[in-house]
Amino acid sequence: MHLDIGGVDILTYEEMLKEMADILGVKRIFLPSPFSGIGFLSYVASLITPVPAAITVCLMRGLANEVVCQDQKARELIPFQPLTYRQSIVKALSREEQDQVHTRWSDAYPPAHELAVKMHELDGPPAYTASYSLVSDKSAAALFRSICEIGGEEGWFYHSWMWRMRGGIDRLLLGVGISRGRRSSSKLAIHDVIDFWRVEDLQPGRRLLLRAEMKLPGKAWLEFTIQPQGHGNVLSVRAHYDTRSLHGRLYWYLMLPFHHFIFTDLIHQIEKRNYNKQRYLK
Repeated sequence: MHLDIGGVDILTYEEMLKEMADILGVKRIFLPSPFSGIGFLSYVASLITPVPAAITVCLMRGLANEVVCQDQKARELIPFQPLTYRQSIVKALSREEQDQVHTRWSDAYPPAHELAVKMHELDGPPAYTASYSLVSDKSAAALFRSICEIGGEEGWFYHSWMWRMRGGIDRLLLGVGISRGRRSSSKLAIHDVIDFWRVEDLQPGRRLLLRAEMKLPGKAWLEFTIQPQGHGNVLSVRAHYDTRSLHGRLYWYLMLPFHHFIFTDLIHQIEKRNYNKQRYLK
């Protein structure tokens, strides 16, 4: 048994886009296309939008189908008043504005990474690790709040252009890129996405482990830890990398100088952040 939900508006996809543009207060020009190259168009769309090609191609193929509510059984079984298309868009945008988005399409992408090897599942420690640390007089809670603000619209605090460039290269290679952002600017939970990373482990005040979902000749993790030392705390960031291929080894040694430059600055910027913001973690 299946139930159709909807029936308030019956709109073409073009009418839906025009309505969306009107709500956002932007002007859009619609041009007819003489051909239907879904593969090419989905690739182009993936480069100029946050949605990867693997998803855009499915969405574009779905344009050939009419998605119209055929019956009202759902409303008979579960009485409710469906929203109009415009009401739905306004409500969704309001939740985004209030940082109350519970799920995003990026949380479930890419499917292959649901079966990705976790760092603790490796036969041994990662083949390569680079570590950068400093001692701070800030509290562990304050440092951890700052760590959990990385990525998304906030950027990576320093040299964000280098992270964006790496994300752009990944998108050209049909990877997830950096434009996925993050579900919430103020909260993190395990399995959340942060640009081309995914939260693998989160221990408030102690550890944040991110697993790379970008195109790589190996497996990579980025680990932030906070450990007490005397009257302060040791803030560390470690880049872990595991590979068995020659290309993978060459990639690691090629990136090492950039790691030193990026991660040393990153932990200093984390330590210097303004902690007066009211933040909380899920």
